[in-house]
Amino acid sequence: MELRERELTKLAALAAAMAEALRGRGVSEPAASLTAETGIAVFKVAFARRVGEPGQPDLPGILHTLTEELRNVFTERAPV
Repeated sequence: MELRERELTKLAALAAAMAEALRGRGVSEPAASLTAETGIAVFKVAFARRVGEPGQPDLPGILHTLTEELRNVFTERAPV
């Protein structure tokens, strides 16, 4: 339980740092926080795939694939 809490604390700190960096680059709220939190979610899924599914490519490759999948969700129109 303690290890999980530490992981969540680290990920929250990373998301806060990412959001702050985005704001420093001129990204406004809520876009900066949404982007940072989405990045953390993508990382968590990628890491789980990397350690849980044998034969996966390297972590950057998984991150690239997941980012493309997420982009497709937001850009494809739902069937009418």
